[in-house]
Amino acid sequence: MAAITSANIAQAIVKLVAADALPALMGNLIMGNLVNRNYEPVLGQAGDTVNIPIVPSMVANNIAEGGTVTTQNPNLGNAQIVLNTHAEATFQIPDVTKVLAVPDLLRIYMEPAVVAIAEKIETDLLGLYAGFSANPTLGTAGVALTEGVIDLAETTLFGAKVPQSQPKYLVVDPSSYSALRQNVRFSEYRTAGEAGVNALINGTVGRLKDFHVFRSQFVAKTGSSPVTTHNLAFARDAIGLVIRRLPQPLPGTGAIAEYAELGNFGMRVVMSYQPDTLAQQFTVDVLYGKAVIRNPFGVQVES
Repeated sequence: MAAITSANIAQAIVKLVAADALPALMGNLIMGNLVNRNYEPVLGQAGDTVNIPIVPSMVANNIAEGGTVTTQNPNLGNAQIVLNTHAEATFQIPDVTKVLAVPDLLRIYMEPAVVAIAEKIETDLLGLYAGFSANPTLGTAGVALTEGVIDLAETTLFGAKVPQSQPKYLVVDPSSYSALRQNVRFSEYRTAGEAGVNALINGTVGRLKDFHVFRSQFVAKTGSSPVTTHNLAFARDAIGLVIRRLPQPLPGTGAIAEYAELGNFGMRVVMSYQPDTLAQQFTVDVLYGKAVIRNPFGVQVES
C-alpha cells in the first residue's frame, strides 16, 4: 500500500476538483451541447489552427447499357478554426483540507467558476450570428417572433439540404421564447395537444416546426430603438467548437494539474499555493476556438 504523503493528497484534491468541474460545466451549456464539437486529448497552444474536413458534393450520373462510369474528383472542403480563446476562472480556498471532509463546500467554490466559463463559451458561440450570410436574414428587429417566421426558417434550412437525420435547433432570447410560448393554439389541447399542455403548464416550447427550441440569456443584441435580437436557427454542423488540452505546469513550480474530459469536451484544473494569501489557488481553464463551418446550415432570425 502506498504511503499517504502531502504530494498524493494534493493530487487527490485536484482530481476531486476536476471530477466535479466538467459535469457542472456541461449542465450549464446550451450552445456548447448543440454544435459540432471537436476534441482531441493532444496539447494545443493559443493561436494554433485546426482543420475541419467538410463533406464534398457529388452528383449521380445515368450510365447507359454498355457504357462507362463518370469519374468524379470531389474536393474535400476545409474549415479552419483558430484556437484563439483561453478562458479561465480562478478562485482561492483558505483551508483546502476542508474540501475533502465537506464535499458540498467544493461545489460552493466550483459552481461560480464553472458557470463563468460556460457563459463565456455560450456568448462566443451565439456571437457567430454574423457569419451566417448564405441565407437571407428572417424576422424583423423589434417585432416578436411568429409561427410563420419559424416556419420559413425551417423551410430555408430544408432548401439548404440539411439532412433529415440531423436535428435542427432554434436558440432564442427570453422575450422571443415567451412570445413563442404564447402561441394562441397552445392554449387549447384540441389544437396543440401535448405541446400546448407543456407550454401552458410546464412553460416549455419543446419542438416547433421541426426545431428543438431553446432559450438563452446570451443571444446577441445590437443597436437601439429598436434593439435587434439575433436569434439563431441552425443544424449541428453549422458551427464548430474545437477544444484542445492545455499543457501541464512545469515540474517543480509548485503547481499540480489534472484534466477533466467527457463527451468531446475537456478542461484543465490547476492547483497552486499563494504565499501572499496563505491559500490554495485553483484555476479552471479551457482552450478553444469556434467558427461557422457550414454557412448554408444556419440562418439569423431577428426579433
